[in-house]
Amino acid sequence: MKSVDILVKEHDNILAFLGTVNNACLYVIEGQEPDTGDFRKMIDFVRTYADGHHHGKEEKFLFDHMIKELGKIGKNLITHGMMVEHDLGRLYMSDLEKALDSYDEKPSTQAKLGIVANAAGYASLLERHIEKENTLVFRYAQKNLSKESIEKVNEDSDRFEEKALADGVVDKYMALLEEMTTKYSR
Repeated sequence: MKSVDILVKEHDNILAFLGTVNNACLYVIEGQEPDTGDFRKMIDFVRTYADGHHHGKEEKFLFDHMIKELGKIGKNLITHGMMVEHDLGRLYMSDLEKALDSYDEKPSTQAKLGIVANAAGYASLLERHIEKENTLVFRYAQKNLSKESIEKVNEDSDRFEEKALADGVVDKYMALLEEMTTKYSR
């Protein structure tokens, strides 16, 4: 499944990004003041690349076919598993943004805790989430979806990917990943 190959490659990019998030948290724990601008760039990466671009393809195309075609197991796996975790990730980003706003308004240890807790919590959630998708969800879809559904998911994903490339989404966020990885390398 070509679309799954692309999703797995994007998982690699997201995992590299999560390492950067963890490193930024470690710098704060070790005594550096949080660079709220960088954490906001991280939120942008999550919302646009990981959630909008990557999860967009999963949710609109692959998961939709799995829910419709794979019966109760497929529906439960997606609606009570993967989608719940996507929503929890969105909550972490919302709470991280609130903690950054609080810190920018009045720097405090409490706000730093909110920054670290939400950023690291998101990273931990997504690391486990990606493992489940790569080793279970995607394999289950490849094995059980009809040939027609697989073709449709691939076609829809190709169109989505072409538009994102034309709009510069992928290039922008790969450059941001490189920037953050360089800055927060350990």
